[in-house]
Amino acid sequence: MTLISDGGDAPISSLSGQLSPDEVNMDLTMCGLLADRAEELARLYADKGNWNDVKEVWFDERLSNRSTRGSSQKIYRVLTSRFKNAPTSLPNPSVLPQVFDQCDTSRDKAQILYLYLVSDDSLVRYVVHEYSARVARGEPDPLDFSNETLSTILGNLTYSDGSSFDYAESTTERWCEGIRSVMREIGVLEGQQAVAGEYPSVGTTPLLVALDYSFETGDEDWITAPRGLLYLFQPEQRWEELFDRAATTTAWEYLELHGDLDLRPSEETYSWVQDRGDS
Repeated sequence: MTLISDGGDAPISSLSGQLSPDEVNMDLTMCGLLADRAEELARLYADKGNWNDVKEVWFDERLSNRSTRGSSQKIYRVLTSRFKNAPTSLPNPSVLPQVFDQCDTSRDKAQILYLYLVSDDSLVRYVVHEYSARVARGEPDPLDFSNETLSTILGNLTYSDGSSFDYAESTTERWCEGIRSVMREIGVLEGQQAVAGEYPSVGTTPLLVALDYSFETGDEDWITAPRGLLYLFQPEQRWEELFDRAATTTAWEYLELHGDLDLRPSEETYSWVQDRGDS
């Protein structure tokens, strides 16, 4: 398979000018990825089948522990928002426990939950688009998550009504700490003090989710700009290797079309969740 890049615009567009002020919030300052708690909620939802029962169990357990109801309510609201607002291009939250059961590491789970965060949080999505474009353009130190670089990127955000990003410096700094925490969980940053990131390795299960997500969100040329891989900061020179890895599972396969190889899901996207595939 040959991927052709024209070397022009980044394969993922900037969201500056596209978001309204009402779409942007600072939820990341009080609730990061919290992969363990998010997994707990997903498993409760798969068991109970509705969010009302999940909420009752969640708060009963929290009140018997040390959490205050106020902090638990905030965390519950933000984490469940990521699941309730999840697009159909991601696995339904009710099957996430089956997806998690196929993960080899906590990082695998974090990379999957990260896609729900990016889909739900407009400010995170804006920043991820900007960093994905930096990777695609081959900029030096593309994954520099220092306060200076993040503040510059946030300062360049213009809303659809012409106004600009405007939060207190202390709030912005807490948000920067939040995004670095996320980047540590998904393998971009190593260590508490690191701000210079590396392209993360991607396990088999998050790879399958990222490719299914890319296929569902893209058009017939999805493979030239696979959104899931772009969100996970995978440079183009890695894509063919990742496609080959996916094709070794039962979930994806190469088909010959018009003399060229085309990567496609073997069945419907996410059918491997029930089938358990080879992964």
